[in-house]
Amino acid sequence: MQVALLAGTHSGCGKTTIMLTLLQYFQDAKQHITAFKSGPDFIDPLWHQAITGKPSYNLDTRMMGADACRLQLVTKTANTEIALIEGVMGLFDGAAGVGEEGSSIDLACALACPVILVVDASGMSGSIAALVSGFVTLAAQKGGSISGIIANKVGSAYHAELLQNALSEYDLPPLIAWMERSNHSIDERHLGLKMPEREDITDYLPFFHVDPAIFMKAFSEHKIPGPAISTPTLLLAGKTIGVAKDAACCFIYPANLDWLTANGAKVKFFSPLASEEITPEINAIWLPGGYPELHTQQLSESSTWQSLKAFVESGKPVLAECGGAMLLGKSIIDSTGKSWPMANIFPYESHMHPRLAALGYRQEKSGVRGHEYHYSKRENDHGLEPAFSLEQGDNGVRYKNTRASYIHWYFSGVPEQVAAWFDS
Repeated sequence: MQVALLAGTHSGCGKTTIMLTLLQYFQDAKQHITAFKSGPDFIDPLWHQAITGKPSYNLDTRMMGADACRLQLVTKTANTEIALIEGVMGLFDGAAGVGEEGSSIDLACALACPVILVVDASGMSGSIAALVSGFVTLAAQKGGSISGIIANKVGSAYHAELLQNALSEYDLPPLIAWMERSNHSIDERHLGLKMPEREDITDYLPFFHVDPAIFMKAFSEHKIPGPAISTPTLLLAGKTIGVAKDAACCFIYPANLDWLTANGAKVKFFSPLASEEITPEINAIWLPGGYPELHTQQLSESSTWQSLKAFVESGKPVLAECGGAMLLGKSIIDSTGKSWPMANIFPYESHMHPRLAALGYRQEKSGVRGHEYHYSKRENDHGLEPAFSLEQGDNGVRYKNTRASYIHWYFSGVPEQVAAWFDS
């Protein structure tokens, strides 16, 4: 299997567009490609899946740890010819510092795979040598390597030739491909890219130019020794976990679903948007995040809330994350100030704000890790019992066995604790 990590010089350089283009390129060539995403992002993997037809898994050295990343790569690439990992932000941007945990270069080093660097080449020719030289030098200091350059927003074939010559003159990684400047880009909203179901995926291949003589040389043969795979204790054997899944609750790490089933649970999906009830066989509920603020009217009319409220009052476990936690409150106040009633299990209101309210990795005192990223704020939650214990981030609120916070948890890091959230 050939593997590489596609990284960018910075956020906004066109990394995701190039990633989707490469997935289209390999799909068009009838090669078996598996996509991954560095970092805690939910939306980019859904775009990957829209092209490849299979889940794209997150790899994050901060949230998962290096060993778990290596294990994920090993276990999710059966019958794969090419594994391509989309980086996060710029190559050296991570949880803290330069190239530390959570960064793309840290992941590339953990996986012992080369980096293909995306450069926004608009308004640039010879300066690409200076830019790439700095990235190559620092990557080497971190123990990684850059094997090829893909230039984005290139004006012409002549422009590409100038870029190629500049890299060659200074003995830098070669220009293995380039993308023409065009008006084709993916629209964004407050939490990132739009969901792929909302629009057709652009065919980027007519704008993409590859040097076939050197392109695949930028990938390396997968030689990472797989960590020992142990048979998990079935911590949730016999449990049926109800998982909210629809356009309002769509921020779901595929690895979390795998973890539930690997621990013996049966997963049953339901949709609050479709007013689906909580059925009697469900023993615990997971309400993932997503975009409830885009579906406030439909959610305000949902008949799911009656059965959900009865479930909570019965003392059965509920874990609600970010948008899922917003559903449990009294109401969502949208950006215009209009109030939309929700399940009213907790007395708080979730107010949408134009600016980011919180962002960052989080860790509960038990060791469970996750990520927080939202534009809403919870108000009128004073006096409620905290659901979690964190030094930084949202400790959430608890009522009976219902835990709600803004944090998206990664389940497999501390399995006994997460299982207790679904079994207490």
